[in-house]
Amino acid sequence: MTVDAVILMGIPGAGKSTFFKARFVDTHVRINRDMLGTAHRQRALVEACCAARIPFVLDNTNVAVADRAEVMSQARAARFTVIGYFFESRIQACLERNAARPNPVPEVGVRGRRNALELPRRAEGFDELWYVKIAETGDFTVSRYEEATP
Repeated sequence: MTVDAVILMGIPGAGKSTFFKARFVDTHVRINRDMLGTAHRQRALVEACCAARIPFVLDNTNVAVADRAEVMSQARAARFTVIGYFFESRIQACLERNAARPNPVPEVGVRGRRNALELPRRAEGFDELWYVKIAETGDFTVSRYEEATP
């Protein structure tokens, strides 16, 4: 039986948490640093999921390769299937969705995450990599991620 480690990637307001609730809430543990408070707690929960072979979703911005590397390493060592979902991160749309949240991220934080964005690459260790857009209807459109060529 394969067990999934899902890594969501995108700036604040891109739709990651809403996507989690729509696709994974009944099947995967949600790991989110905002909820857990510290990197130590996040590491501990990832380790527990890996040890118990429980599928999980890392629901943080994960915009940099370094943000994803440790969790990917742990998941691969536990023989999990590592699946990435990269969310379209158009700054204006994300700022608008972020502003509508009950507790919005300050605009400087949204822009900072956008500036730190490193596009994912299959070579990082993903078994599957997907691209997610929010349609005008609010539905998610998921397609295979096409890597940009240098």
